[in-house]
This record gives sequence, C-alpha cells and structure tokens, in this order.
Amino acid sequence: MTSEAVPPAVIIRAAQPADAPVLARLRYEFRASEDPVVEPEADFRARCTAWMAAQLAPGGSWRCWVADAGGALIGTAWLQLIEKLPNPVAEAERHGYISSVYVEPRWRGAGLGSRLLSAAVETCDREEVDAIILWPTERSRTLYQRHGFSVRDDHFERRGVHGD
Repeated sequence: MTSEAVPPAVIIRAAQPADAPVLARLRYEFRASEDPVVEPEADFRARCTAWMAAQLAPGGSWRCWVADAGGALIGTAWLQLIEKLPNPVAEAERHGYISSVYVEPRWRGAGLGSRLLSAAVETCDREEVDAIILWPTERSRTLYQRHGFSVRDDHFERRGVHGD
C-alpha cells in the first residue's frame, strides 16, 4: 500500500443485509483470484447476494464484519457458529468456522485483515467457542498464525479460551 493510497478512517463494523451486493462482489473477487471461475460473474453475484442477505438477517448462524472506508466496503470476514452435540465434559458446545477473510488488494498492508479476523475471534471468545476452523490461502497463513491458529493435518485450529 502506498502512502498516497492510505484509506480514510476505516471502521470495522457488523455487516447488514443491505451490504449483500457489495459482499457478493468481494466474495467473487476473492475466489476468482484463487481458482478458475466456472459460473458467470453476474449469475454468481445474484445468487450470492440473495444468500448473503438471508444469512445476515437476525437470528442466523452466520456473522460478517466489513472494513468500511467512508462508505466503501473494502474488506470482509465471515464467521459461522456451529452447534455441537451436547456432551457431559468441560468443553464448549460450539465451533466457529471463519471464511472469506478478504481485503481488496490496494488496501492490503494496513492491518485490515488482522482487524477483521480479530472481530471474528473476539466473538468466538465471548460466545465460548471450543475450536475455530478455517482453510487458509498460502498468503494468509502467517496472519492466522499470528492470531493463535496452528496447523492440524488439513486445517488450522485455535482452541477457545473457554475450552480448557
């Protein structure tokens, strides 16, 4: 990120259903940069916008945070809280699944990915999540390691503070 490209004050806030069209664009940009696209962009964005708007409605198991630079959404992080089966041991009964941590390329290097990830991890800590799972890109591995995630076979895992 160049000094002349410093964003205005960027806030990290909870996403709202009205953010879904921009979130769908960010999701497309993220995934299309990682793997070959097999669906026309317009079709994907329409399908994804509907799904995201529904997931962001109150009462859902998904949460999302955005990096908002003066009304322009430039980054995102998604978290799904997954209920576990009840158990009789000292172990929290939810998992967290973090997905689509993405910052537009021109804003990378300003700590926004870290701030977005922190919002999701702090929510997991408050809600007594047992373990958080995710699938990193090659580029994002060090970000997750700095936040306490470690390699476990085919995924990263971070044990929650309440899972001891």
